[in-house]
Amino acid sequence: MDKSLTTTLLFSCFLLISLSVSSLAQSCSSYSFSNSQKYTACNELSQLSCSLHWNYHPSNMTADIAFRKTGASTTNWIAWALNPTRQGMAGSQALVAYRHSNGTVIVYTTQVDASGSMQPASLSFGVPNISAEYTGGDMIIFATLQLSASLVSTNQVWQEGPLSGGSPGRHPTTGQNIQSVGTVNFVSGTATSTGGGTSSKARKRNVHGVLNAVSWGILMPVGIIIARYLKVFKSAGPAWFYLHAICQTSGYAVGVAGWATGIKLGSDSPGITYNTHRKLGITIFALGTLQVLALLLRPKPDHKYRLYWNIYHHTIGYTTVILSIVNIFEGFEALDREKNWKKAYIGVLIFLGSVAVVLEAVTWLIVIKRKKTASSDKHVNGVNGYGSRVQQTA
Repeated sequence: MDKSLTTTLLFSCFLLISLSVSSLAQSCSSYSFSNSQKYTACNELSQLSCSLHWNYHPSNMTADIAFRKTGASTTNWIAWALNPTRQGMAGSQALVAYRHSNGTVIVYTTQVDASGSMQPASLSFGVPNISAEYTGGDMIIFATLQLSASLVSTNQVWQEGPLSGGSPGRHPTTGQNIQSVGTVNFVSGTATSTGGGTSSKARKRNVHGVLNAVSWGILMPVGIIIARYLKVFKSAGPAWFYLHAICQTSGYAVGVAGWATGIKLGSDSPGITYNTHRKLGITIFALGTLQVLALLLRPKPDHKYRLYWNIYHHTIGYTTVILSIVNIFEGFEALDREKNWKKAYIGVLIFLGSVAVVLEAVTWLIVIKRKKTASSDKHVNGVNGYGSRVQQTA
């Protein structure tokens, strides 16, 4: 019975992750613009809650576009750009908009240089019309672009950042702000978001996140739940220990693989650092390694040092799991766009927490019942013994 409970627990955890990873995006085609403008093509951009809408006119190679930022902050600027030379903001031909403190919306064109400066400037292609509006929490840039053959299908980049002194300041260089690049083909009506320019890097980030969430964030807590609660059931026998050891060692093995992918990602991404995430990861790996090594020095149950070993084992174990959960959420902040993963893991934690609360109550009831039974047996045996002595004296 206890083994089946543990198996069900593990299976349910992984099932929660599988079911929770689903798309939350809504179709941009249903959006109604305040000017009643209709666009034949639109694409939801997977970072920064943006979308691009356009009509392409092949007769004169112009495109009427609307770039929309959902949930735009009045203290932020937004930008959308074409970059025929590279995937990135530097060197791009951009349209910028922000809301002035007096309530008006400022919009202009700029050529973004390597320093990130966005001073008003003409673009390498014509922009006969440009305007912007802030309505219902959305900021929208409208423009007509005079495209050349090289710009009909090219790289696109979009961005947002804080205002500084009433002008656009530097945008963040973490999370979605470094992943908001892709391509656009005005003729075919397609646009893509490549999430930083290399799909292999995105895959590595995802693998890193999944490995660490499953190992440090699920298998380790499940192992602790097994050790704390299943050993109370007499029918579990020594099985609880082996299940606990399997969860912890497999969790550590998968965690090492996740840690290694993190190291590789760091070396492949010069200039991009997540200091808190990195430091916590190193600390967790060190604590996990100490736990594994401690198993080799585990004293026998009746050894005089066993109490101290237990204190050490429990302290390091709980500390590792707590830091792991904190660092998993740090990782979600780095991924940023994977909000559905974050929700899935929160669901897993709620599930594990609920199981722990129920088992805590059950085990306390079992312990209290056993103590009462033992006390009752002792009392009965004491009375019988006293009666026997009186009988013998008589």
